[in-house]
Amino acid sequence: MASPSELVALQETLYRSGNPTRRWLHCARRDWIIAALQRHARPGGRTLEVGPGCGVYLPVLATLSGQVVAADIEAAYLRHAARLRGTVPNLELVRDDICATALPAHSFDLVLCTEVIEHIPDSAAALRGMRRLLKPGGVLVLSTPQRYSPLELAAKIAILPGLIQLVRRIYREPVLETGHVNLMTARTMQRQLREAGFEIAEQHRSGVYLPLIAEFGGARGLRLAQRLEARAREGLGRSLLWTQYYVAHGV
Repeated sequence: MASPSELVALQETLYRSGNPTRRWLHCARRDWIIAALQRHARPGGRTLEVGPGCGVYLPVLATLSGQVVAADIEAAYLRHAARLRGTVPNLELVRDDICATALPAHSFDLVLCTEVIEHIPDSAAALRGMRRLLKPGGVLVLSTPQRYSPLELAAKIAILPGLIQLVRRIYREPVLETGHVNLMTARTMQRQLREAGFEIAEQHRSGVYLPLIAEFGGARGLRLAQRLEARAREGLGRSLLWTQYYVAHGV
């Protein structure tokens, strides 16, 4: 299993990857999340990010909110985020387990949880924790991979002994085990959101991964993936797209 420091280094690499498809998959997700935050963040409000990772969203949240709290169960991620304090003065770092959170109830206007829930075995408890922390009228912005997306299935194969070295040579970038222990279908994710007390206001899916074409197709392969994504999003293929996104309100 990769260490938190290795995962942070990987996350930072993905947004500037030399592979066009890999870069697009991650930057498209980042851009959708940022646009959602811009639509829903409350000026002067209090925002929580659950699992800040490499911290890509913290500077954005700082410009949209009065105070930003980054919470994680792993101290290594918080130490990495602490480097931002010089440029993000309204940032507070808290070690906390969202499944049994010690943060005050109803204390945030917005909660961001992107690419975290798939690392938590008891996602239902995590969602209940997030619902507890939201103020009345507060907003949750969440993203997580889809269980049966080709990218997630390929990732399980890519880390097999003997194959991972080949994959690293192809990408010439870090390739690590994902640590995804709780991949969900959209149906399961939506059910858990409702059971935790959320009403889904927006949903979106993105990310076509075509094995071998992604690795060797370059810019042409990327253009093909982008065309297929637009078609898949409106049809039966939407369950094969990589990422599912939600904006939800507490009820």
